[in-house]
Amino acid sequence: MGERRYFGTDGIRGRANTHPMTPEVALRVGLAAGRLFMSSDNRRHLVVIGKDTRLSGYMIEPALVAGFSSAGMDVRTFGPLPTPGVAMMTRSMRADIGVMISASHNSYLDNGIKLFGPDGYKLSDAVELKIESMMDQALDADLAPPDALGRVKRIDDAQARYVEIAKASFPKGLSLQGLRIAIDCANGAGYRVAPTTLYELGAEVCAVGVEPNGLNINADCGSTHPETLAEAVKRYRADIGIALDGDADRVIICDEKGKVVDGDQIMALVALDWARRGLLVGGGVVATVMSNLGLERALNAAGLTLERTKVGDRYVMERMREGGFNLGGEQSGHIILHDHATTGDGLMSALQVLAVLVESGRPMSELAKQFDTVPQKLENVRYTSGRPLESAGVKAAIADAEARLAGVGRLLVRPSGTEKLIRVMAEGDDAKLVKSVVADVVAAVKAAGSGS
Repeated sequence: MGERRYFGTDGIRGRANTHPMTPEVALRVGLAAGRLFMSSDNRRHLVVIGKDTRLSGYMIEPALVAGFSSAGMDVRTFGPLPTPGVAMMTRSMRADIGVMISASHNSYLDNGIKLFGPDGYKLSDAVELKIESMMDQALDADLAPPDALGRVKRIDDAQARYVEIAKASFPKGLSLQGLRIAIDCANGAGYRVAPTTLYELGAEVCAVGVEPNGLNINADCGSTHPETLAEAVKRYRADIGIALDGDADRVIICDEKGKVVDGDQIMALVALDWARRGLLVGGGVVATVMSNLGLERALNAAGLTLERTKVGDRYVMERMREGGFNLGGEQSGHIILHDHATTGDGLMSALQVLAVLVESGRPMSELAKQFDTVPQKLENVRYTSGRPLESAGVKAAIADAEARLAGVGRLLVRPSGTEKLIRVMAEGDDAKLVKSVVADVVAAVKAAGSGS
């Protein structure tokens, strides 16, 4: 695979108004993707564009629009809409390509450009590389003639359409009547659609993080700051708390006592419920190497499997599509419900949890503990030089650690995809052993990567 210059593991991302997150790069993305997705037939071609609430979206969106329209593509802009909503609308409106402008759970200082194919799935590495190879062409190459320029329109009912699709994912015959729900929308893309959906399904909604000003997205709120949700749950005496991130593709739940429930427990809850109802497809769940061993054991005890992939929701989705699974996700709260969506959807995942809550009649604090979490320790080691994972000392430390954990736990050592960091994670039933194993591997990595 070629060297990536613009695209990372989740589209193009960077600090707003600094390369690569500049109007010029956005323009080049529009031109390149427009040229690539314009097929030779003479029908109108369409791109749909959504965004979250960050200030820099006002700069990136018009640049993308200019690029696509000058390549001859019609453009429809949605304004603020969750990432999964943009993926859905790409498919629903039969667009050739969909674009989401967001840096997900990062602060307003960053922004990003994420692309979806006509099927609503994130573009493959091969297609992203093709777009990259076309991005550095001259800005006036292959432009549409004056009579074939794209037309641009704002679509005002995209949010309403997403609300209806989200509501349809909630089991028929159930209602949220009588439930008080605290929701933190991270001052992000879900700030209108999420409270509206819950309200229309019958809940009493206590919403926070619903006053975006362009600069407060994810700021001390949302799924990356669950303490804000926990406080709201207590303040409003809510039955459950839901926190989304800036583009609403991930979710964290709080029980009625304000205790945080992570993505692993949510996946176990939904998987075991779906298995009981005959809705789980594929005989198990797809998660990443970071998911807790406790999740694996809980699924195995119910006769289900846990398939693990590399970290990143796109790898989870790929495995789900290959193996015919309809449930997968990440510990961080990225849950993919393949029956309903082509990417992680925080709101729809929360609705599945709410369905179990309503049907069981039990408090969230009881449902939250689907399995005992196995002690897990993660440490990030920054290094300055070389490739520490290739050193003999590190290899020996890893082999020793794996031998000590054999049969009682597991070790995971991997480089970060974006920084000079090595992530060392171990888990097992003996917390002391886990701690000591991580310490030994970390010491070896530090010695190998100190540049001495």
